Amino acid sequence: MKEQEVQFRKRLADLARTAYYREIPMFTDFLDLNELHMVHSFRPEEAGIMIRTFGGYEEAERQIAAFLPDALSYDYGEKECFLSMYPIRCIRISPCSGKFSETLTHRDYLGPLIHLGIERSRLGDIVIKGQDAYVFCHAQMEEFLMQNITRIRHTTVKVSAVENPDDLPKPQFQEIHGTVSSVRLDAMIALAFSSSRSSMLGLIEGGKVFVNGKMVVSNGHPLKPEDIVSVRGYGKFRYDGMAGTTKKGRCSVTVQKYI
Repeated sequence: MKEQEVQFRKRLADLARTAYYREIPMFTDFLDLNELHMVHSFRPEEAGIMIRTFGGYEEAERQIAAFLPDALSYDYGEKECFLSMYPIRCIRISPCSGKFSETLTHRDYLGPLIHLGIERSRLGDIVIKGQDAYVFCHAQMEEFLMQNITRIRHTTVKVSAVENPDDLPKPQFQEIHGTVSSVRLDAMIALAFSSSRSSMLGLIEGGKVFVNGKMVVSNGHPLKPEDIVSVRGYGKFRYDGMAGTTKKGRCSVTVQKYI
C-alpha cells in the first residue's frame, strides 16, 4: 500500500475515533474517486459509527465524508436534516455582461480557483449551466472566493451565494440507446463513450473506473439498473436497464450520460 494511502486511512481512523468518543459529527475535505473508494471500504474499529458522503447536490462526483456517531443518528434521521450538517456551500459565478462573455469550460474555472492558493480538496464539483458556473466549496472558503473572484480568463464576472436549494444545479443527461453483447462493464463503457471495448480495458485495469463510487478492475463486472459508472478523464453515466434482446441475441440497453 502506498504511503499516501496509509496516511489517508489513518486520517479516517482518527475521524472515526473522534466522532465516537466526543459524540460529534466529523468531516473530511472533498474527496476524489480514489479516496471515496477507500472510504466505502473503510470499517471503523469503533462500533456505532455511520459513514455518509455528500457533495452538495444529487450525484456529485467529489464528496465529503461524514462520520456520525449512533448517539446522533436519531436526531438526524431525516436525509434532508442530516445533509444540512455538511460544511458545504455553493457559489454562482456569472458574467457581468452576458453579451460579451466567452464560452468557458470546467478547466477555465478551476485554474483561477487553484491560483488563488486554494487546495483542490477544499473545492467540490464545478457545474457549468449556460453562462453560469456553480462551484461547491468548503464553508470556510465561501467568503474568500466571493471576495477574490473577479475575472475568468478575459471575462469579468460577479459571484453570488446560492441560498435556495431549489436553485442548485441538477444533473443533465444525454440518453444513449444501443445494443451490446452483454451488460458487462467494458461493453457498457464502450457504448457510453463511443469507443471500442479493447480501448476500455486499460482504463478498467488501471483503476480509473468506479461503479457507485467503488473501484472496479474486472472488465466483466455486470451492471445493474441504476448503477452509476464514473470513468476518470471521460465522464460518467447511469445504466437505465435492458429493454430486450435482438434477433441475434444482443442486449438492447439505455444509458443516461451526464453532460
